[in-house]
Amino acid sequence: MLRNLLKLARQDRHLHPRVAIYYLTGQCNLNCAYCEDFGLRRNEQNQSPLPLEQVLQILRVVRSGVDALMLTGGEPLTHPEIDKIILRAKKELKFRELTLISNGFLLPQHEAALPVVDRLIVSLDSLDPQLWSQTIGAPLASAETILSNIAFYAKLQAKFGYRMIINAVITPETLPGAEALLEFARQNRLLISFSPQSYNNWPRYELTVSPAYRELIQKLIQLKRAGAPILGSDLYLRALAAFEPYDCYPTLVPRIYPNGDLAYPCRPLEKAENGQGGRAVNLLNVKNWDEAWELASETYGQPPRTCHSCFQQCYAEPSLMAANPLPWLLESLRSGVDLSTYAPG
Repeated sequence: MLRNLLKLARQDRHLHPRVAIYYLTGQCNLNCAYCEDFGLRRNEQNQSPLPLEQVLQILRVVRSGVDALMLTGGEPLTHPEIDKIILRAKKELKFRELTLISNGFLLPQHEAALPVVDRLIVSLDSLDPQLWSQTIGAPLASAETILSNIAFYAKLQAKFGYRMIINAVITPETLPGAEALLEFARQNRLLISFSPQSYNNWPRYELTVSPAYRELIQKLIQLKRAGAPILGSDLYLRALAAFEPYDCYPTLVPRIYPNGDLAYPCRPLEKAENGQGGRAVNLLNVKNWDEAWELASETYGQPPRTCHSCFQQCYAEPSLMAANPLPWLLESLRSGVDLSTYAPG
């Protein structure tokens, strides 16, 4: 943090990463209604996952500059070598913090790797099996399996040593059940994070004009202060309540695509193809993180100030931390949680 504070004092927006997010595969086994990039319907257009040794080489480059890693997808548990990747990332490459983000359906087949995971984030937007089935585009039995798996692996947190988190996307359809999700998290000793559904990196319009949505976020702020297991800083929740713009520092959370391409300075700008960002480097073609970062920054320069705020928690939370270090630090000390590396990817 000190290194980044010194950069900010020099008006340098090229901040050192807090955590790297690697999209291990673009393949997925579900069809979530709001997912814009992945899902069974898009498997053919997404690249096949890389073999084990190439994945490990990418992670070696990442580890040379970043010590916290999130593995996501698609669905990372569909990678044929996922257990070996997780185990070697922790034991051989020695990532200080290793987070696995999953939809939870395949967890029983990969239980052997869970003891080395520090944080297990599972997506869950509704406790209603019928609504969850519709949301994930899967049979009712699959939705019920995911709910059962989450409750089961919540009970194994102490045994395996990971902290389990529910990531709930608030949509107009799931909004009425958000408080029930919070109660489920409380009963199962889970943390829960909430983020609004996005469309083209902007919150869904129906939420921005919804009094019920604003009332929910205000209630979450109050419940969190009273001790509810809500993951997300007060700064982030207040931003969600009013959708107030914030100064984004996207290099705090760099993204790597399944083939090893580095998305610089952030995934939304890389996808926009507007000259403010892109994929200047593939991590399989460099020796270390510093080389990759230098090539990317030479190509695209400092992250711009002109993009709108996307309210994705993985960008918003660490950016708000960087812009407001003292309130964030006081809250982290009070809660005992490093909020910047818990944010879902």
